[in-house]
Amino acid sequence: MYYSGQGVPQDYAEAMKWYRLAAGQGNAKAEHDIGVIYLQGQGVPQDYAEAAKWFHLAADKGNADAQHNLGLMYVQGQGVPQNFAEAMKWYRLAADQGNAPAQNDLGTLFFMGQGVPQDFVLAHMWFDLSATQGDQDATENRDLAERRMSPEQIAEAQKLACGWKPKPER
Repeated sequence: MYYSGQGVPQDYAEAMKWYRLAAGQGNAKAEHDIGVIYLQGQGVPQDYAEAAKWFHLAADKGNADAQHNLGLMYVQGQGVPQNFAEAMKWYRLAADQGNAPAQNDLGTLFFMGQGVPQDFVLAHMWFDLSATQGDQDATENRDLAERRMSPEQIAEAQKLACGWKPKPER
């Protein structure tokens, strides 16, 4: 509530106090939210390494948003060394839970061949899964991928997407 100012005045310091209390009890959502505060420098100095630390804590508990954010940090080399294979690992964990932004970003890694061999079929599959959830970037990325694919490859990607099932948060 304090973070967004819902029903109370917006106060990042007060929000951080409550997030830290919850994080101290192992709450992955609170750990993620502390990571966001450090990532964006809201009420604290921006600190990518500190953000990555908190995202790791939450990601290790299965928080898909933290897994996605950690993947972004590895792609961009913010607070952690740039490492596309590590980004792929975290994106995949989040994408497997149905996180649409992670699915789009995972598709991008397959499309570009960053951290994995280039694979337009898998890129299309992940873009399609994300686009189905309303991610406009994924819709555009899927259309871009289709321009480089044969009709057989597109059909294979669509079949993979239809057979995909999300995995529950661990």
